[in-house]
Amino acid sequence: MFLNWLAKHLAAYLTKQVAQHSVPVSTWEALAKALKPGDVLLVEGNTRISVAIKYLTQSTWSHSALYLGPDAGLGSSEDGEPHTLIEADLELGIRSLPLSFYRNSHTRICRPVGLDDENIHMLTEYALGRLGNQYDLKNVFDLARYLIQTPPVPSRHRHKLLAFGSGDPTRAICSTFIAEGFQRLHYPILPTVNTLPANDPNCRDCIREHYRIRQTSLFTPRDFDASPYFQIIKPTLENDFDFRTIDWADL
Repeated sequence: MFLNWLAKHLAAYLTKQVAQHSVPVSTWEALAKALKPGDVLLVEGNTRISVAIKYLTQSTWSHSALYLGPDAGLGSSEDGEPHTLIEADLELGIRSLPLSFYRNSHTRICRPVGLDDENIHMLTEYALGRLGNQYDLKNVFDLARYLIQTPPVPSRHRHKLLAFGSGDPTRAICSTFIAEGFQRLHYPILPTVNTLPANDPNCRDCIREHYRIRQTSLFTPRDFDASPYFQIIKPTLENDFDFRTIDWADL
């Protein structure tokens, strides 16, 4: 009981915003127009917990949200704006929210390729079924340690330090929640690839690749950016960009 009370107060402290140094790299209108259901929206967070995640992952991206669109049944805000995103929040758990929540954030769109309507439906049903689940509070203590002291861990091993938590399936952190949804579709993010003999009598040296799903607790926001199976979408270029139309001050 005391640990839960302490974790909730610690989560409230860690989610407080700090000075925002990043700026959006596209207009709000271009971002809203470019997004499609199934996209993963990466965010450069501006909270205290973002410091720990950026250190551990050696990445700009400290948070991720899943875009499902205005017709996903996520509800709407008091002003009538539809909720189009679903995410795992450190303090509030898995929740839906409008895209305007990240209106002034530095973001990146990572798009899975080849999903059909049935895949999107399955992804949406999975996400809706997780609404209200709580963030893994054990991760709160694990991540908070890196705000006090950043241990001299080689960069190639830092992401493994995020593989903490209770393992309780009713709890989640932002990237593992989304990763589990895609892995239910058997859509690859960064799978483990083993090479096996091809068993081809006509080619003794031929090999075949065998894919294995990684443990979801090992996924971080940057993995969607690094994945060769997600397309990086730049909203400015999606809207008939023409460099000749730029109004340069020195011209």
